[in-house]
Amino acid sequence: MKLVNETWHLLKKEILLEWRSKYAFNGVLLYVVSTVFICYIAFNLTPGFSSSTGYPVVWNVLFWIIMLFASVNAIAKSFMQESKNRLLYYYSVVSPEAIILSKTIYNILLMSLLSILALLVYKVFFTNTLGDPLFYFLAVLLGSVSFSTVFTMISAIASKAGNNGTLMAILSFPVIIPVILVLIHLSKSAMDGIERSLSFGNIGVLCAINAIVIATSLLLFPYLWRD
Repeated sequence: MKLVNETWHLLKKEILLEWRSKYAFNGVLLYVVSTVFICYIAFNLTPGFSSSTGYPVVWNVLFWIIMLFASVNAIAKSFMQESKNRLLYYYSVVSPEAIILSKTIYNILLMSLLSILALLVYKVFFTNTLGDPLFYFLAVLLGSVSFSTVFTMISAIASKAGNNGTLMAILSFPVIIPVILVLIHLSKSAMDGIERSLSFGNIGVLCAINAIVIATSLLLFPYLWRD
């Protein structure tokens, strides 16, 4: 019960700080809109491509590439923006498990909102029809959760190594590549309108990866926190 209360108070603090500054949200939203618009112009200037006749697989892969880099920009500073004095204060009043859980939940909420807005912007510029829109929407939400759990854990590790951005990229690579591959396959099945039951295996893989990452974070972060 204490862990739940600490996590809840820290989560409210994260939301309040973001609401006041809107730094991460506005910055990443601007990045997503501008990137989609640039891709829209570039593809329409390319012979044989247009926003309505392009290959669906291209648009699908492009969407996940945009969301991948948007996630890095939004989540990479989860721990890097915290001052040493604030971290020292946290150390004296809350448990490390509450800190990592609150950061993870906050990043999931942030990325879910950004992903929904990104999908709406994407549909405005690129008019490819979705065979199963609800299932594609589910794939986008699962992708948001997966990116958030992975990058939050990696950000925590990198923050204890001198806030090295290169280290974060190196550590996240072997974990995020399988996630991206599963998400592309899952969302492509939704675009084609394939029977949902055939994609349950991919959903199970994503849920398993998220569970393993969260469990690893809860086990590893207390040791990092002591340092």
